[in-house]
Amino acid sequence: MDRKKGNYKVTYLILEHNYILHLPETSHLMASQRKISEIQRFEIESADDAGIRPKAAHGLASLQVGGSHNLSYTLRDHKNYLRGKRQREMAYGQTGSMLMYFQEKIAENPSFQYALQMDREEQIANIFWVDAKMLTDYAYFGDVVSFDTTFGTNKESRPFGVFVGFNHFRETVVFGAVLMYDETYESFKWLFETFLKAHDGEQPKTIYTDQDSAMEKTVKEVFLEAWHGLCTFHIMQNAVKHLAEPDNEEPSTSPNHASESCDKEPSILSDFSACMYEYEDEATFEHAFNIMRIRASKQIWLDSIYKVKEKWAECYMQDVFTLGMRSTQLSESLNSDLKRYFKYDFDIIRFFKRFERLVEDIRNNELNAEFESRKKIPRIKMRTPMLIQASKVYTPSIFEAFQGEYERSMAACTTALEGNNEYLVAIGSLGERCTFEKEYKVIGNPLEQTSTCSCGQFNRIGILCGHALKVLDLMNIKSLPLQYVLKRWTRKARSGTVQDNQGRKIIEDPRLGDMLRFKYVTCKFLHLAHRAASHPSCTDNTLDILSKKVEEEISGCTNTTDTPAAPMNVKSGEYSLPKEKGGGNKNLKAQKNLA
Repeated sequence: MDRKKGNYKVTYLILEHNYILHLPETSHLMASQRKISEIQRFEIESADDAGIRPKAAHGLASLQVGGSHNLSYTLRDHKNYLRGKRQREMAYGQTGSMLMYFQEKIAENPSFQYALQMDREEQIANIFWVDAKMLTDYAYFGDVVSFDTTFGTNKESRPFGVFVGFNHFRETVVFGAVLMYDETYESFKWLFETFLKAHDGEQPKTIYTDQDSAMEKTVKEVFLEAWHGLCTFHIMQNAVKHLAEPDNEEPSTSPNHASESCDKEPSILSDFSACMYEYEDEATFEHAFNIMRIRASKQIWLDSIYKVKEKWAECYMQDVFTLGMRSTQLSESLNSDLKRYFKYDFDIIRFFKRFERLVEDIRNNELNAEFESRKKIPRIKMRTPMLIQASKVYTPSIFEAFQGEYERSMAACTTALEGNNEYLVAIGSLGERCTFEKEYKVIGNPLEQTSTCSCGQFNRIGILCGHALKVLDLMNIKSLPLQYVLKRWTRKARSGTVQDNQGRKIIEDPRLGDMLRFKYVTCKFLHLAHRAASHPSCTDNTLDILSKKVEEEISGCTNTTDTPAAPMNVKSGEYSLPKEKGGGNKNLKAQKNLA
């Protein structure tokens, strides 16, 4: 070593070595050669957030660079990075990590809201959150809401509840979500009040839940302007449990038909299904229910469900605005999706990110429906002025329903009554013999262009029935009156601006512009990379010059935007989640909204 110059000089060389050197083909496996760059970290995290397993994600990354030997990290490094990332995320414990996650969401979009309910020991009991898109969805489609807590999220079986509804394509939309410690009256009261507060106090017209006494009591106190209905899917599941006879095959819980008994006589489940869906007259329902009760071997459950018959029987819901929802579709499909997305060993952060994916997929269904509606012209069977008008106004699925009612009106027979423009209308069905359905009284008013039917379909679903359409035609009204076009079923259902409960205009995705620019720049740079890869001089010099120029442009730009608030610093152990579902004090304090 030359101490003045500070370097070493080779004085002797031995060509034979005392151990075997690595082959060039395996040099990429040496620890000194294995490093994960910043862009690779981004790709690994993105693949994990999208639910791609590490082995598949590593295989894709290897293909993109021409083989695993050209990748600067191994599959074990990939897994170790994800494991270390999760450990860093949980450095403050589950509660601290959750609060930091929420603060990051607020920094991305100020309209994001969350609320925590604490118990007397200052432990977090219930967690509610809603993003900007959920707020706008509720403003447009929050007239009918379904709430369900039948899905347990983890090994502690904390109930997970989701508020959902229908959009103008009859696709599912999410209005909010909650992780609950228990399902007591205090928890539900806090949750429903928090839900309304997040949505600026706007109450739904109808809310569906499962059959729970604590929930029923709370709905009555909080949703003062809403009609409360019970989920028929859950009721039918309970009917199978309490009414199914052991000798018969297990029947279906379909809302249309219970399974048929092996005997010629209809099964008791078929009778119960008819009481739920078919009878429109209260006297007929009462008679059928009494006969069914006599046939049943156990009457206790039937007596309990009869006490709330107004919440599930068709005959008591003639004037209830339900959009045709009986909550079965949403409960079945959403719970099925939840099982595909979640695992019981997920930590809190992975749970939130997987729920983001689920909600994103649900929203993509609406985008696909929107795309299809603009790509295809609705199939109009009869080119009448009213159908042409409806095809332009309604979304395709709603237009199909309206066109079906219009066709039924063509097969209707009318009997004029003594009053002006009052009719009895019965719709015929074609078959071996022409038969007619029940007659309904329809009152028309040509001056106000109204047609009111006793079947009440428009009041329930928002689409005119064939009976009312028939009377409109008799009054020579050839266009659909505007009072019978609900905006929530139209193509322009999402028109207009929405404000959050702080009076701010809601922007669903403030990062959309940045992401579009990122997509554009990425395409440009990938094309440039393909061109430059075969020219070493470009990769060594030209790209370095370009990188330097970009950095100079960024540093020279004046920052005109406000810096988002940094996430709160949460110390470990400051809050802790309840460890056991049965333990702890359940007398809950008032809401603490840490947002």
